[in-house]
Amino acid sequence: MTTESAFIATLRALATHPAARGLNDDCAVLEIGGEALVLTHDAMAEGIHFLAGHDPADVAWKLVATNLSDLAAKGAEPLGLLLGYQLGHDDSRFAQGLGEALEQFKVPLLGGDTIGGTGAQVLGLTALGRATHRPVPSRSGAKAGDSVWITGALGAAMAGFEALQTGAGDSIAYRRPVPLLAEGQALAPRVTAMMDVSDGLLLDCKRLAQASGVTIALNSQAIPMAVGEERRDEALRWGEDYQLLFTLPPGAAPPCPATAIGSVRAAGPHPLLLDNVPPTGRLGYEHGGNSA
Repeated sequence: MTTESAFIATLRALATHPAARGLNDDCAVLEIGGEALVLTHDAMAEGIHFLAGHDPADVAWKLVATNLSDLAAKGAEPLGLLLGYQLGHDDSRFAQGLGEALEQFKVPLLGGDTIGGTGAQVLGLTALGRATHRPVPSRSGAKAGDSVWITGALGAAMAGFEALQTGAGDSIAYRRPVPLLAEGQALAPRVTAMMDVSDGLLLDCKRLAQASGVTIALNSQAIPMAVGEERRDEALRWGEDYQLLFTLPPGAAPPCPATAIGSVRAAGPHPLLLDNVPPTGRLGYEHGGNSA
């Protein structure tokens, strides 16, 4: 099976429109009518992104939240959603959760498509937003001398997933993440680069560094944790916390709560350093194979 990164590399030859940003970003940014339209699409598959038997209301919420998190990383204001839905075992419960998310995040459902099917359920959602600041933040603007920041602690989703599996403990962070839309809009005028942490901090930092043509050096002990110290390394690689990862110019301070976790250096032999050493092993989650 082709890995996710290898397939995206193949698609880059087709995605030549400037709005695609070379497929190096969370969203497409389409300049139209004096505005910048921000578009993103995420899919979720049963058995990969949610467990078989997972409450469909929570699945609906998470599908909305993960797409809106991509808009948050662009500082965008949500305008609407398009749903691609494969009929499942409790469609009314999915609709209930979808309605809860639409109300919570003040975003309308504009349309989409519904299909039947057999086997594992696969769902898709397209989110449309309006940029609140130009230029729209990207992954590619980090510069040597910048500081690296994160809006909150890591590991809550990992612990939530385990709580859901065992039926003991608080699983809300995994089941119903909250996109940081207000924080993204506040940060957009100040950051040099920004993205959300969905596939693991280490992997996402590496992606930001590669897009910017720099090296990111992280201080592992500075990274805030929602789990015990013994699980720090695991939490750095687990993902699904949907915190905002961003870089600021030297001396700049964030306009919202955030923690400085590292620095940006000129490009070296490795795009990512953890405590001055290239991290080894799986850095995060990549479809189709492990990521290093």
